Amino acid sequence: MELGRLEYLQALVTEFQVTDSPEAKEQVLANLANFAYDPKNYEYLRQLQVLDLFLDMLTEDSETLVEFAIGGLCNLCLDKTNKDYILEANGVEPIINCLSSSNEETVMSAVTTLMYLTTPQSRQQTTALPVVECMLRFSLSASRRLSNLATVFLEDYCTPLQVEEAKNLSKHTAVGIPLPKD
Repeated sequence: MELGRLEYLQALVTEFQVTDSPEAKEQVLANLANFAYDPKNYEYLRQLQVLDLFLDMLTEDSETLVEFAIGGLCNLCLDKTNKDYILEANGVEPIINCLSSSNEETVMSAVTTLMYLTTPQSRQQTTALPVVECMLRFSLSASRRLSNLATVFLEDYCTPLQVEEAKNLSKHTAVGIPLPKD
């Protein structure tokens, strides 16, 4: 007998929770992130608290777990209910923290997720000055994918005033570190 969608997803979540193998955890989280791509699974993933699982994984030491978790959130936040849930669960801050990852896929997903999460209510948080400063740095990246995405973020989600303020701030600091005084 074939397992139904909900039962299959439940089995994945259970496997994630009970396994001690880091590789198995990564594999299961990758599968859950892939299932998050299909709107047919949104309701089941909410029911199984997979959004919380993804949010919890953003603070893990494993770059791979963080990459799959932010990828899953990125897939899920196109849905209004999921977007609202992530915003209400204070998910923006851990997502912003993913911007400092050394993994480009994690950073790309974090930028995209912030775009999807931007609403009139959340804009102050998703386009806070440190985020805009970060996007300015990313817009100068050697990676075309990252520089293009950051440029879209700056042009479509930030006001010219925000960008100007971040540029002025960046002139006086090097990546958030104050320059020595004369």
